[in-house]
Amino acid sequence: MDDCLFCKIVNKELPSNIIFENDRLMAFKDIDPQAPIHFLIIPKMHISTLNDLESGHQELIGEMFLTAKQLAKEYKIAKAGYRTVFNCNQEGGQAVYHIHLHLLGGRQMCWPPG
Repeated sequence: MDDCLFCKIVNKELPSNIIFENDRLMAFKDIDPQAPIHFLIIPKMHISTLNDLESGHQELIGEMFLTAKQLAKEYKIAKAGYRTVFNCNQEGGQAVYHIHLHLLGGRQMCWPPG
């Protein structure tokens, strides 16, 4: 998608602080962190929202969560705990229409978020 911010990051058209990359996924630091550790894990394939997921995406979504687990361990927040969040559409808090899994940690998370 030509105007997608995250597609431009995937294509290296925009700079980002990439912390993980493989052939299907990329993870980078959020530019507006809500916690000391706040990473975004995205598929390189453009999928606009969770509503656009299909059964063929199951492995990809699982890989996103396994990557979150790996990064939590690597950044030493796994034992204390962390939060993973997908937002969907405007009322769900989605700001960029390319699915992304937030990984947040490094402080006590409260509910509801705030």
